[in-house]
Amino acid sequence: MALVIGSTAQAQPEEPGAAARAALAQLQQATESLDAADGARDRVRALTATIQAFESGLAAMREGVRRATSREAQLTRHMQAREAEIAGLVGALLTVETAPPPVMLLHPDGPVGSARAAMILGDLTPVLQARADGVRADLTEIRTLRALQESSVATLEQGLSDVQQARAELSMAIANRTDLPRRFTEDPVRTAILVSSSESLAAFADGLSEMSDTPIPPDDSDVSDLKGRIDLPVQGVVLRRAGEADAAGIAREGLILATRPRAIVTTPVAATIRYRGPLLDLGNVVILEPQADTLFVLSGMGEVFGEAGQVIPAGTAVGLMGGEAPEIGAFLSLSGDGTGTDRSETLYMEVRESGRPVDPETWFRTDKDG
Repeated sequence: MALVIGSTAQAQPEEPGAAARAALAQLQQATESLDAADGARDRVRALTATIQAFESGLAAMREGVRRATSREAQLTRHMQAREAEIAGLVGALLTVETAPPPVMLLHPDGPVGSARAAMILGDLTPVLQARADGVRADLTEIRTLRALQESSVATLEQGLSDVQQARAELSMAIANRTDLPRRFTEDPVRTAILVSSSESLAAFADGLSEMSDTPIPPDDSDVSDLKGRIDLPVQGVVLRRAGEADAAGIAREGLILATRPRAIVTTPVAATIRYRGPLLDLGNVVILEPQADTLFVLSGMGEVFGEAGQVIPAGTAVGLMGGEAPEIGAFLSLSGDGTGTDRSETLYMEVRESGRPVDPETWFRTDKDG
């Protein structure tokens, strides 16, 4: 059998630990941002940005550590499968290194045989040495990856704790906020009547003007030039597009996004909050009006922020997804690797223009080709 023990590290152009180290820097920056948020002029904006940084850093860190774990397991299996060959390689190297020079130069066929043996040995030694270097590189990489995983666990635990703290502080900061302009003041009685009498989202959207006891002033905002280029309101992936049927054969007119538990949801553009609260079977709903006759409907959140009538700037938090924040073991589990099981929450997003639903992808960038 041929002796084949190269360093498999060369098979992957990118070092698996690089992503984890880069994510570690992200989390450290997010932690610094959390510390600085206390003194920020706009604390809500600072905390929102901090939570988004934590979410990005934690996701990158999780992926980096999972890749490092997979890589370590791959290298370990490779080394175990080559134990006999490695033992033979070590034995050959030890023989070459410990044999006395006079013995190495003597050969039964005389000087010619000795010369040939020396030539063969001279050719073999670099090959053995190269393969030994490959084994050494694999062993070094295993040790490096293992140390990276061990050091990353504490960072991840702290990051998970810090993002929970930031979410709690954000809820309190939003509750205490009084600096947002208002287009109208909601009438809770009228709103309750509209909610109870509406049998569909369309009917509720049509009656939004009835939520105030005074006429709602017209909105002169215009974001139509952003069509097709607006970021999604949450870090997630498209689970189902508009018109695509689910397993039960039900097709909806909006997008369904898969998100991680407790992910922050923000308004992608400046908008007026037209409604906030539970609605029909949609769970907690926030309806945003970015311009006249256009509504962004976001539903399925565990917690919603703001008040109807407020005009909020782009990037303002409007809610948090439901679910329980994962513990460190579940966060790093490889059992669901690549299956999307870590994105257990769903946000439904519908866009309505002039009272009719339109494909949200005419407004939002979903990276169809990505």
